[in-house]
Amino acid sequence: MKLLFKLQTLKSFWTLKRPNRIFHGHPRLLASDVYSQYESIRRGQQEIPEYFNFASDVLDRWSEIEKAGKRPSNPAFWWISGKGEEVKWSFEELGFLSRKVANVLTKVCGLQKGDRIVVILPRVPEWWLVYVACMRAGIVLIPGISQLSAKDILYRLQASKATCIITNDTLALAVDSVASECQFLKTKLIVSKGSREGWLNFTDLYKNQSADYSCIKTRIQDPMTIFFTSGTTGSPKMAEHSQGSLGFRPLLSERYWLDLTSSDVIWGTSDTGWIVASLGCVFDPWVFGACIFIHNLPQIESTAILDTLCRYPIDTLIGAPTLFRMLVQNDLSNYKFMNLKRCLSGGEPLNPEVIEQWKRKTGLDIHEIYGQTETGIICSVFKGMKIKPGSMGKAAPLYDVQIVDKNANILPPGQQGEIAVRSKPIRPLGFFSEYVDNPKKTAESERGDFYVTGDRGIVDEDGYFQFIGRDDDIIISSGYRIGPFEVESALIEHPAVAETAVVSSPDPLRGEVVKAFVVLSPTFSSNDLESLSRDLQEHVKKTTAPYKYPRKVEFVQELPKTATGKIKRNELRNKEWGRI
Repeated sequence: MKLLFKLQTLKSFWTLKRPNRIFHGHPRLLASDVYSQYESIRRGQQEIPEYFNFASDVLDRWSEIEKAGKRPSNPAFWWISGKGEEVKWSFEELGFLSRKVANVLTKVCGLQKGDRIVVILPRVPEWWLVYVACMRAGIVLIPGISQLSAKDILYRLQASKATCIITNDTLALAVDSVASECQFLKTKLIVSKGSREGWLNFTDLYKNQSADYSCIKTRIQDPMTIFFTSGTTGSPKMAEHSQGSLGFRPLLSERYWLDLTSSDVIWGTSDTGWIVASLGCVFDPWVFGACIFIHNLPQIESTAILDTLCRYPIDTLIGAPTLFRMLVQNDLSNYKFMNLKRCLSGGEPLNPEVIEQWKRKTGLDIHEIYGQTETGIICSVFKGMKIKPGSMGKAAPLYDVQIVDKNANILPPGQQGEIAVRSKPIRPLGFFSEYVDNPKKTAESERGDFYVTGDRGIVDEDGYFQFIGRDDDIIISSGYRIGPFEVESALIEHPAVAETAVVSSPDPLRGEVVKAFVVLSPTFSSNDLESLSRDLQEHVKKTTAPYKYPRKVEFVQELPKTATGKIKRNELRNKEWGRI
């Protein structure tokens, strides 16, 4: 797809001159593939519609195709608990159940289009039902990872002004401990086999609801999901995505990073709180009518992953680099995968030696993907593309990706700079709409005509991009983005800590981990620094999400600072990575 065609197509997304003639103006034509029905738009022969709803315009279309016998018999959704429980839904069943949930949200909870709901659930079927129900009702879903602390939940509820929250027994107590401070919170739903005072039982409610629900009419730019994303300073930002950026984008962006069919089964291991779960376990696979396979996986454990790949007909596996680093440490000759053909890794760079070991032990390549919460997938090693060790592939369709300098000038191949995506004059479909209630940060995300990622990289003569490192202080450990400010804020609450700085540190398994440099308070003395280190780690685990705790702690007399008193994290990080 040429850049000129990209811009012409994207321009129609923002101008929306013609009324929608695809979804609401004429009878729908039944076809063997929903994706193929948008070919005229991809070719520039028809403009992007003004109205779009992923539930009615994609999922319900697949239900029609399914009922007509034009889709393979594999389920749309397939979940296992790892303890013998199993759930299989066709697209028709998914539609039936999600309409029931939509009635719970609108009739019982009183939510309306545009209202926000925080959903903190592990990999359980209810998460998918709620997501689809929110699409139908025009409710904005705010996912959260299941490791959030009470403090994290409080911040998210207050910042988002969410009027409803759905979680499970594990986090209900944490929610109750802060609910009185959340003035907008009206309703609490719990996914549980039992009851809890002050909570409505989600399962009991939706099973007794009618499945008669008419999908609300949503514009393509209407908000659909808000993701909290960590920053180097301050609290996490709210990146808002629309029906278009999440739901319509995969209909236009060609079969580039997944390239699935309705016969395929795809397994994504991401936590439900991250955008990769939305991309790889909801929108992109279902555009192609593929089966989404989910394992509850309370913990990412090698044996469970390998056994599942051997027992189930999974074609495509998506995992963080940590997953593949764990798997290659096993004797893989003892495992015979039933149907695995393609593996994808993203969230952080994957060591070339791991890719080589996986290839040698399984005969399979690992295709790297690169993206951000704000943009979705930016680069990918497409199916059939030559794999270059250390490269994260080429620019995704719809995106003009460049390496730029500090003045947003495009740099030539081979020269290191910042990875950026052209955002002007036309903002690409797939981009986040804004940082909610934070126009300053939204504006700062652009430099000249580009959205700047904060990552440094190089592009070669063939258009392959290579990740060099973060241009700021974000730590990416096992695919989790961790802002140093959040960890430092937790540490500074401990009476032993006078000052602290948090940076990334190399780790053979996780790629990088959180390391804290700590200056002790003058009034505090300890002869057992190992014990104090463990105490600080436990303190962080209790104060914020446990995955953020510093796995390494070093006590220092002072922190390097600028003349104005700012901590030189770059200096600490460079020392940690052996660059000094």
